[in-house]
Amino acid sequence: MTSGHIAVLVCVCLPAALAAYLAGRRARRRNRRRVLMASPIPVNRQQILKRNLPPYERLPESLKEQLHGDINVFLDEKSFEGCGGLELTDEIRVTIAGQACLLLLNHATKWYPNLDTILVYPSTYVGPDRGGYGGETKSVRLGESWDTGVVVLSWDNVKRGALNFDDGHNVTLHEFAHQLDQEDGNADGAPILEQRSAYRSWARILSREYERLIKRSRRGRRSVMDSYGATNPAEFFAVATETFFEEPEQLSKKRPELFEELKSYYHVDPREWG
Repeated sequence: MTSGHIAVLVCVCLPAALAAYLAGRRARRRNRRRVLMASPIPVNRQQILKRNLPPYERLPESLKEQLHGDINVFLDEKSFEGCGGLELTDEIRVTIAGQACLLLLNHATKWYPNLDTILVYPSTYVGPDRGGYGGETKSVRLGESWDTGVVVLSWDNVKRGALNFDDGHNVTLHEFAHQLDQEDGNADGAPILEQRSAYRSWARILSREYERLIKRSRRGRRSVMDSYGATNPAEFFAVATETFFEEPEQLSKKRPELFEELKSYYHVDPREWG
């Protein structure tokens, strides 16, 4: 066999071997996820959810079991890092994971496929404005979501938002809504929908409500949604998500079409958890 034949064999065999390796790794991940989804979470973690996530005990058993499985997968696959001297604890990880996984209930979930790491500060932190020059412009942050696989959160705001689960403000829900929005590569307030036909209704209703919020904000008029949602369509979706989960009764009364769009997307009705 000539060296030319050997080169051809190597070129043919390497892609085949790589494909087989990747297929095996995907199969192992699927199997591990199945086991984790079917496994209960430890009692101490259930106690953390009872203390730090008020909707938890009001969930029907079927959703509670889903949440347990999603939390198992989330904690297994995502990396947490403490910043600013924060020592990570199971309470921090479980409280964040529990809120993040509320957004995944009843979904054919992918567990935030673009997300690798959650950075957690003890409290509000100062960071450079993205798009600034050399990091010269800085601002105080509660949290942020990057399209490079990172979510940044401040623990005291995470816990406050979880415990006060009826004021329409929740930094964890907000930043993980951004992650859902960014899954298609664009932060534009339009996450991946299950059917192409759904985008028309989504665009019509959310655009209309976004413009309405802008007008009310400019006039200084209050709305069921925080005026920060008038910043841009991506922030509107994130703020709408906070309101949907924390103030579902008010949102359904004040903005019924927006509520129905979000209910269709998230596949849950938080009014049932009241």
